[in-house]
Amino acid sequence: MIGLPKSTEFNRRIPKQKFYENLTVSPTMKRFFVDQIKVIYWRNKIAATTMNLAAGEVVTEIEVFEVKLNESKLDESVLRQIDKEIPYHIIFLLEHDGKYQAWTAYKEAAASGNNAFKVGTYYHTDWLEESDLPLKIDGLNVDKVYENYVRQIAGDALQAEKQESLKDSVERDNRRQELQKQIVALQQKVRKEKQLNKQIQLNTELKRLKAELEELKEGRR
Repeated sequence: MIGLPKSTEFNRRIPKQKFYENLTVSPTMKRFFVDQIKVIYWRNKIAATTMNLAAGEVVTEIEVFEVKLNESKLDESVLRQIDKEIPYHIIFLLEHDGKYQAWTAYKEAAASGNNAFKVGTYYHTDWLEESDLPLKIDGLNVDKVYENYVRQIAGDALQAEKQESLKDSVERDNRRQELQKQIVALQQKVRKEKQLNKQIQLNTELKRLKAELEELKEGRR
């Protein structure tokens, strides 16, 4: 899929119950798997052993999973559950009615080790034809290919004109989202506040948050 060479093809169906038969999985999560997912295929494995790439220091393999859906929506917690179960970096291709969305999370090794991963923010494309997905192999080693896949899927959210690690880009974007939520909440408080002195305090904080948000945007350049 996504223009990958035949050497990467795996094409193995994964029983979806594999991900929810764990006793710790909630009934709600099981229902998401049953109702929303039709079938899961492990389509490709990108690694130094399957492509002309150098091994990565952080990313050993990139798996491409095709997830065929019963409807055009999948609860994000389902992808998070799969990511927790698979100790590799994953590109998800969600399919419904012939269209595709590419999804991935910034995923890094947890401090505890033992093949454990910390799964961060998810990014995704719009619904597109498979051939229009912005996924191109870019990089000489598996680490760089993974980084560029994440940036391609995230689009503008993780673009940076200056040299910046993927981790730093993700942290900056997380802070941007957090600031935007705080700004909206403060603006609502200002509109509701009747006391002038409290309005002044809130506006001062609002100005500070907006300045920090602007600095983050400037930091991309």
